Amino acid sequence: MTRKHPTAGRDAERRRLLDAALAHVAFDGWTVAALRAGADDLVLDLTDVARLFPGGPDEAIALFVAEADRTMIAELERRQLGNMRHRDRIATAVRVRLEQHEAHREAVRRALALQALPQNGPGGLKSLYRTVDAMWHAAGDTSTDFSFYTKRLLLSGVYVSTLMFWLNDKSEDSEATWGFLDRRIEDVMKIQKARSRIERYLPDTERILGGLIRRRAKAGSARASSL
Repeated sequence: MTRKHPTAGRDAERRRLLDAALAHVAFDGWTVAALRAGADDLVLDLTDVARLFPGGPDEAIALFVAEADRTMIAELERRQLGNMRHRDRIATAVRVRLEQHEAHREAVRRALALQALPQNGPGGLKSLYRTVDAMWHAAGDTSTDFSFYTKRLLLSGVYVSTLMFWLNDKSEDSEATWGFLDRRIEDVMKIQKARSRIERYLPDTERILGGLIRRRAKAGSARASSL
């Protein structure tokens, strides 16, 4: 007999309340009022709001982002990114993430405004890291060296800039956003190529510079001994 995890029921309740509250976030923002309005829609007791989201709206935003990560990963797995070029995998990941937010664009805008506040900065950065990390894993990244961090830093810039563009995009089917995304990824590819060239020549550069330093040091010692 399979035992149900004790938190499974509570997690489902939290997701239901979040989904109901999202209809009110566009008008009330990420507030206790929006959560209570969602609870009213579900005919829940107002005490359930505090029980399910003791951290209040900040906790609701964290779940909103976590759920977006979960559904994004599921969709990317379904699309089998391994059959695509590397840059297309990343473009698809960013596009899927934004498309799944289409019905909740105002909720995303208001969440970003709250996360931009100084006291919420650390939480916002953690959420961003988890999102871009999920994108890279879905794209098949297995790096463990320094590039692990540079890839995520570069993708953070691409994702955030594209997200901000998308929030104000009025073009049909967000076509302007997808063009913007392609240009940002092209910029990143240029950076990656330049970094590869630098790394390729770096050993020779280090050897040459090391030789110059050693020769200067010997020359300095010779001059000192002749004084």
